[in-house]
Amino acid sequence: MTELKSFLKSDQILTDQASLQNYGKDWTTYFDINPSAIVFPRTTEEVQKLVLWAIETKTALVPSGGRTGLSGGACALNQEVVVSFEKMNRILNFEDLDQTLLCEAGVITEAIQKYAEDKNLYYPIDFAAKGSSQIGGNVATNAGGIKVLRYGLTRNWISGLKIVTGSGEILELNKGLIKNATGYDLRQLFIGSEGTLGFVTEVTVQLARRPQDFEVVLLASENLDEVMKIFTLFRKQIELTAFEMFSRAALEKVLHAQKTPDPFDQSYPFYIVAEVEKTAESSDRLMQILEQGMETGSIQNGNVSQSKTQSSLFWSYRENISESLSAFSPYKNDIAVQVSKVPDFVKDLQTILSSSYPKWEVIWFGHIGDGNLHINILRPKDLSKEDFVKECQKVDQLVFDCVAKFSGSISAEHGVGLTKKKFLSKTKSPAEIEIMKQIKKTFDPHNICNPGKIF
Repeated sequence: MTELKSFLKSDQILTDQASLQNYGKDWTTYFDINPSAIVFPRTTEEVQKLVLWAIETKTALVPSGGRTGLSGGACALNQEVVVSFEKMNRILNFEDLDQTLLCEAGVITEAIQKYAEDKNLYYPIDFAAKGSSQIGGNVATNAGGIKVLRYGLTRNWISGLKIVTGSGEILELNKGLIKNATGYDLRQLFIGSEGTLGFVTEVTVQLARRPQDFEVVLLASENLDEVMKIFTLFRKQIELTAFEMFSRAALEKVLHAQKTPDPFDQSYPFYIVAEVEKTAESSDRLMQILEQGMETGSIQNGNVSQSKTQSSLFWSYRENISESLSAFSPYKNDIAVQVSKVPDFVKDLQTILSSSYPKWEVIWFGHIGDGNLHINILRPKDLSKEDFVKECQKVDQLVFDCVAKFSGSISAEHGVGLTKKKFLSKTKSPAEIEIMKQIKKTFDPHNICNPGKIF
């Protein structure tokens, strides 16, 4: 490691055990973390020097952002050097006419949202980990979140990237252009690549018109078929910003953790948080939709938020699920199918899970409007973490067989990383996987960029 000190200062290199364990992992909890060092570059040029050093010394590099991933994509297990971007956290430029923001990869997602608000603009990629995730990590995983229905994924809001490839080249991709029909769009190739092709160092973020206030509704329903009918009712009559579903079991965990009362005077099997932009027509339209849903029986109960405080409370029932489950060391899967296939898919999946885990608690929630479901299997108190993970991994085969049956994705949001790479063929064809491997070789011929992830 002495060569690193030729281009990095002493405060940019950490090798103590606490730092290695902290920076060498993400939110995945069941890998043995074993990096050799953590480095903190401050410029693109320093990242380039790191890559060239890694090529020369045959050292693997693992990129690290906010470390909020759930697939092991930022885990260092084999003496790799972890490249943390937390010191590359500057907003570099703002173009009012273009409505773009240029920033370094380590800028926190929420900081971009707040900067946009100060400019009377809006960055719409939103999720529970926004306060700690970094824009570079969002790009690497093509982060989605709760507003995908209206605003799409991270890739829809990235108009330029500066990257360092695995061969040490610095590339500026797309340069903030709206229109650019000059062959392959390599920017899009790096979005969602999980740091396996190179390292994102700067990001040009496209901002949007700032919406008016949002109206949030909390609804209750008897079963998933009725939830889908409610979604159809909304989608045909109003532009949704978000449509999220969670089970009664998930709500109970949040209510206990928050110490807040039940939102309704009785319990229901399923709950929905839906959000629309507040306009002159939206309030009347919402009431009409709720009346129609209650008349047909799809909606069993419902409330429309009357204040920002109440809107935040409604959203807390959904956004705080993961935090409320953390004490149970859950085994997580995020999967997706076409929205139209959700009811049949869930029926098959419930059969698999109930027969595989007859005595274990399984918590469901998800972005039902885009077909993305999150499954959380809670670890029994009398079972070790190692034995628990082994049992869950046995059932993964059945779960992903079911995903393949419905032509779905084994990972809707969290990436492939370490946890799902052996199941990649359930979503990608052999031809696709081979092309992906060739792309990896082109950009990272020495296999130093996050090796062992995806494949």
